[in-house]
Amino acid sequence: GHPIIWFIINILIKNSFNHFILPTGHKGKLINKYVKKNLMYKNIKIDFVNTGNDTTIAKRIYLIKNKIKSENFLLLNGDALLDCNIKKIYQNHIKRKDDMTFIGCETQLNFGVVGVSNGKIVNFEREINFNVVKVKNKPNFSGNVYSGMSIMNKNILLTNFKKFINFEKDLYPKIIKKFKCNFAILKGFWHSIDNVKDINSVNKNIN
Repeated sequence: GHPIIWFIINILIKNSFNHFILPTGHKGKLINKYVKKNLMYKNIKIDFVNTGNDTTIAKRIYLIKNKIKSENFLLLNGDALLDCNIKKIYQNHIKRKDDMTFIGCETQLNFGVVGVSNGKIVNFEREINFNVVKVKNKPNFSGNVYSGMSIMNKNILLTNFKKFINFEKDLYPKIIKKFKCNFAILKGFWHSIDNVKDINSVNKNIN
């Protein structure tokens, strides 16, 4: 009964966040109108920045970076529902004096999985939840699923990223080499919304 942004902002308020910056583009006026009508709570500051319809993520973040007031901030996509303790991850980030904390999660695999144990097939499952993947030709490497959320120190935004085509793919490897990074796993609910099937899946899980 609510758009995704309603859930995102309310759960972040529950986690003690009180300043939100929305770099809008497609349907920006509609988002602006909805938020002002439904999400403008007392002691909550929401900044709207029209960053253009076809602007890259890197350019959007570049255009709003001067509006970030705190030394550390949460960066997240607007296409996932969540209900988890972000506040604790944020506090640990501050305590450890990290420059960046990548936030991992588990998600649903849309393919069938054949279970194998000791060389023997033991089961078959679909729609399993996973949070770690093995990579071909890298036997000692395991990849954690990234939620699209991270906590950053403002110093990271001093990096020249304005013209990056893919913000995450182009910037994050550089950050990992240059800054102090950490990884935290969400404990709670997280689900990306990419299509109608995802919406149906979320409603099913909630019910």
